Amino acid sequence: MYETTVELKAINDVKEFVNTVMLFDYDIDLVSGRYAVDAKSIMGIFSLDLSKSIKLQAHTEDPEDLLKAIDKFIVK
Repeated sequence: MYETTVELKAINDVKEFVNTVMLFDYDIDLVSGRYAVDAKSIMGIFSLDLSKSIKLQAHTEDPEDLLKAIDKFIVK
């Protein structure tokens, strides 16, 4: 599993993020506090506190393509 931190500040960010992660066939979760949601679920993401950074957990051994695809959302 690979972990990084992302920020989704606007509604359009969430839509673009979900459309991007849907392209990957492994599980990707977003964790905020004690809540974990499927990163491919728009409704799940909107249930999180988007004013804070969110931990992304990709259940893969090779996250390079994912990281390139979501680079603009990753907190550096």
